[in-house]
Amino acid sequence: MSASGGTKAIVAALAANLAIAVAKFVAYLFSGSSSMLAESVHSLADSGNQGLLLLGGKKAQREATPQHPFGYGRERYIYAFLVSIVLFTVGGMFAIYEGYEKIHDPHPIEAWYWPVGVLLFAIVAESFSFRTAIKESNEIRGKQTWTQFVRRAKAPELPVVLLEDLGALVGLVLALGGVGLALLTGDGVWDGIGTLCIGVLLIAIAIVLAAETKSLLLGEAAGVEEVEKIKAAVVDGDVVTRVIHMRTLHLGPEELLVAAKIAVEGHDTATQVADAINAAEARIREAVPIARVIYLEPDIYRPEAAK
Repeated sequence: MSASGGTKAIVAALAANLAIAVAKFVAYLFSGSSSMLAESVHSLADSGNQGLLLLGGKKAQREATPQHPFGYGRERYIYAFLVSIVLFTVGGMFAIYEGYEKIHDPHPIEAWYWPVGVLLFAIVAESFSFRTAIKESNEIRGKQTWTQFVRRAKAPELPVVLLEDLGALVGLVLALGGVGLALLTGDGVWDGIGTLCIGVLLIAIAIVLAAETKSLLLGEAAGVEEVEKIKAAVVDGDVVTRVIHMRTLHLGPEELLVAAKIAVEGHDTATQVADAINAAEARIREAVPIARVIYLEPDIYRPEAAK
């Protein structure tokens, strides 16, 4: 996985979540807090998700085969989609079930210092993980807003880690609120309500991740900036006079397919056209390095065919 895949952010999140999951589960055993149990499962699910992202990045590096001639770049999209499913089922649905049970059968929190201490520790650890994800994202985000970055990023790992870490921090605040209210009022129902809120939050994040990753799986075109660079690189003003029409498709986060019909003059020889196409391909790869697979079809320009 390349640096743009956010490997450092994934590893940081994995280390933080494993440590936090153990701490939360120990706090649950001592206190009986359903919020702590939901949060421990949440952190365990997040750890599994980071493992899936690392596995997807590894599998995506395989060489192309006759059966898969365009390679395995989309493996990263598949594993990112699996992350959304795990977050929805293991994290969200479990938290909702546990919250429902706690509301119907509330019991007071014992050894309150365990959940409170662990939650404060978890907030600090998740903040460091979130900071790492933000730092790596800023290196490639450019002038995009955070919403635009999550929606437009072709590499799924950083948006996934960002949303997971954000959800983890909000979930910890919800858990701390539920535990705090349960301690202040002596009513364990508040602990269950906090757990329910965590479940709803995780499901909402899972739905956003699933929607964005589904779009990548279906196949997204290059960004507007890349498309304009490719069009400018194709035309040499001599043999290639214009782009009649063009299609682009991400075969993976860092591999772009470009297919275009280009206009040439009718009096050009086959050798001139072939040389112009080779030169155009070289210019495209220089302008947009991720354009790995390029197909250029020469034609005589006719306005009615440029659709």
